[in-house]
Amino acid sequence: MIRAGADLLKLRAAMLRSRLGARGFGPLVRGLGAYGGAELATRIVRLLATIVIARRLAPGIVGEAALALSVFEIVRVLERTGTGQRIVAAASAELSATCNTAARVCWQWTLVLTALQVGAAVVLMLYFHRPVSGEILIVLSGVYLFMAAGHVPYHLAVREGLSASLARISASQTIADHVLTAALLLAWPSPWSLALPKLITAPLWLVMVRRARTWAPDPSAGTIPLAGMWRFSAKVLASEAMMALRTQGDNLIIAATMGTASLGTYYFAFNAGLGIISSLVSAFGLVAFPLLCRAGAGAERGQVLRRVMLGGALAFMPMVAVQALAAPWYVPLVFGRQWGFAAPLIAILCLAGLPLLASSMTTCWLRAEGKVGRDAASSALACVAALTGVYFGARTGSLRAAAAGLVIGQSLAALIYAIRTLGPALRRPASIEPANREHFA
Repeated sequence: MIRAGADLLKLRAAMLRSRLGARGFGPLVRGLGAYGGAELATRIVRLLATIVIARRLAPGIVGEAALALSVFEIVRVLERTGTGQRIVAAASAELSATCNTAARVCWQWTLVLTALQVGAAVVLMLYFHRPVSGEILIVLSGVYLFMAAGHVPYHLAVREGLSASLARISASQTIADHVLTAALLLAWPSPWSLALPKLITAPLWLVMVRRARTWAPDPSAGTIPLAGMWRFSAKVLASEAMMALRTQGDNLIIAATMGTASLGTYYFAFNAGLGIISSLVSAFGLVAFPLLCRAGAGAERGQVLRRVMLGGALAFMPMVAVQALAAPWYVPLVFGRQWGFAAPLIAILCLAGLPLLASSMTTCWLRAEGKVGRDAASSALACVAALTGVYFGARTGSLRAAAAGLVIGQSLAALIYAIRTLGPALRRPASIEPANREHFA
């Protein structure tokens, strides 16, 4: 009887996969499946590392590291100049020239970012009297050299839909990061234990990216005009900068208004509550963007958008609901009773996953349509709304109020721009399926 029940479940799963594939969900399901499996493995390791952090470090030490890592993440996101998206969306005839130009622009910009981060470190040390945070920032600037060396191969892999390889790369680096973090914390409870693994695992990422997709400059292909590349990149960079400020600026506001001890609690709660969702939303964007780019402009791309939105809703809404509702039970059990007070804060922050998903879908659509300027405006609106909510919530002295302000601000901005941007696309008439075109010819 048990075997019969198992066979029935397998049959239903096969029917569901077949039905989704028939409706055009196949590439999305396969891509999300690859990232989902990798995320499951990394989440287990991340959970173990978070448990070690919660049990080994006081909130003040976590806050010191969180301050440095927040500034690092803001600067690191600026590496996404849009050259990668230009590679993904480039026509086949100009791909080699685009890659040549993207590599050159990326290396130039990397040197600028390194100088910018060192300058931020000096400001932290001299004006805010945070020597440890400043020293960590200087050391972490070495990560950019590895990112620049793997920039073009990585985005060629994204363009070609190598989701399984990219998922393995992400999982391997993240697992190595968390294992090293846990090992260092057990031997050396220090803010450095949270930061050094970021630098140590960067070479691993580079080696795996180059093995997944080889690439070398092709001098015979020439380059594309730098002016066009920079115009495109500047708009994408503005969007990414706003996104980085939105996702890391809350940490800076908490540190400035409530101190590093409160930041340590908030940082722990954010990673425990939103860590898996934000990672999966990023993976969702990596899968959805090439699908939208490959679809023909107009009704066909609108049809792909419908599938992407439906797939995202079916995947993320139950996940967010379960994680938020179960927080009072799993937080003290997993992280220790001393963190039980943070369960309501974690539950609130879980809800931010849904506006993140809506913003990701809006970004993918606008970039596939070539409307990167509107994407930058969308990101700016979301950034201002989210940080305004955090600021007014933090002024009350309550971390829960700050978290609620973040969720409310992100939700309002994401809803407004999704309705204005995606609404017209969804109202386009559906195109005829490729399988039926010969019939109507």
